Amino acid sequence: MRAKVGDEIVVKGHHVGEEDRDGVITEVHGENGSPPYAVRWRDGHETVFVPSSDAVVEHRPARRPAG
Repeated sequence: MRAKVGDEIVVKGHHVGEEDRDGVITEVHGENGSPPYAVRWRDGHETVFVPSSDAVVEHRPARRPAG
C-alpha cells in the first residue's frame, strides 16, 4: 500500500450495519509512501494507523498553488 499526505483512507465495516471509517492521511511514516500513517479521522480523532486488508487508500490529485 502506498499513500501520500492528503490521500483519504477508508476502512470497511466488519459487521452488518457497521459503518465504514474514513479519514485523511496527515503524515506518512514509512519509506516511499508505505505505512504507518498518521490519520485524522472524520470524527476528529488522530491516530497512527497501520492498515490491513480491509483498508483502501483513495488517492487525491495534488493541489496547484493559487495564482
